[in-house]
Amino acid sequence: MPRSLKKGPFIDPKLAKKVSNLRAGDKTVLKTWARASTITPEMVGFTFGVHNGREFIQVRVVENMVGHKLGEFSLTRKFVRHAGKAAATSAAAPAAAPAAKKLAR
Repeated sequence: MPRSLKKGPFIDPKLAKKVSNLRAGDKTVLKTWARASTITPEMVGFTFGVHNGREFIQVRVVENMVGHKLGEFSLTRKFVRHAGKAAATSAAAPAAAPAAKKLAR
């Protein structure tokens, strides 16, 4: 359920203070753990290091991101791949290569 319009968007006060101290065009990376903070128009053009639980992922804020949360752009889970037909054929190909060499001798 979305946040009430009466309350306004949530922005971590510490993060808002860091953004207000920056000048336009500043290239410094602001490290933050505030994944729940909403991106505001004042944040456009800056780079944030958003913590994903293990490391800081650099997120460059552009105009289309306004209204979204910072955590949406710093994924917490790494997708490896689905098991299935493609995974089975790629696993079988390396195993077939040594067998082919033995037959060639």
